[in-house]
Amino acid sequence: MLNISAQRASGDVTRLKNLRQQGSFRAIFPRPVSGNVEAVIINTAGGVTGGDQFSTTVTAHENANISCTTQAAERIYGASDLNAGSIQTTLTAEQGAQLYWLPQETIVFDRARLRRRLDVHLHPRAKFLMVEPMVFGREASGETLRSAGLDDRVSIFSNRQSLYLDRFKFEGDIASQLGRPAVANGARAMASIVLAEQNAKLFLDPVRALLPSCAGASLLSETVLVVRILAADSFALRTILLPILKLLTNDAVPKNWRL
Repeated sequence: MLNISAQRASGDVTRLKNLRQQGSFRAIFPRPVSGNVEAVIINTAGGVTGGDQFSTTVTAHENANISCTTQAAERIYGASDLNAGSIQTTLTAEQGAQLYWLPQETIVFDRARLRRRLDVHLHPRAKFLMVEPMVFGREASGETLRSAGLDDRVSIFSNRQSLYLDRFKFEGDIASQLGRPAVANGARAMASIVLAEQNAKLFLDPVRALLPSCAGASLLSETVLVVRILAADSFALRTILLPILKLLTNDAVPKNWRL
């Protein structure tokens, strides 16, 4: 369990307000840039397997700025039975706050079972950016997902009204399912990006200019921009993602993404 909150201090400086750590989830805080809080989440267990339960709560209080990433890719290992690992993340951005949720890739191994939930609660005057990259096996290691289960959902609310709801479920031979032209056409990596802020529509054309043919961007409303990306592998996915994240964060991508 990991609980992080940040609050605005004097001037343009954001300070850490609360930090609670339990189990194998930990956070470190590199030297801040431009007065913001940057949290790097570490799973000291090395990954997630069947029966594991992880929860993270991050709150950006009024006018606070916080960016969260992970030290490395999260690995979802094979489970010994049908008992899925669980990852629950709850994010809150209050009025005038800025919250970036920018974890690195989640890598799914054969026989993995995962139930993941991301719930986001935003003030209408908050800025929120998220990316969720997922890689289905490591192609360079010859890994193929022939038996696995994934249940992933992202819910974003503003004033208790739904802004965005996305869910996908895979069961069984994921490699074959990804091979279908209407699913992923053989791609082994994918990502979703969501930007929720007052000026989101201004980024639509600049983001589209950065996208290859295997990706697309659209507006759900003038304040919600969504990007979908498919890629052959994790390297190709990161090559696509980094320029987009640099644009949407005004070149404030966490250092871990640049290593």
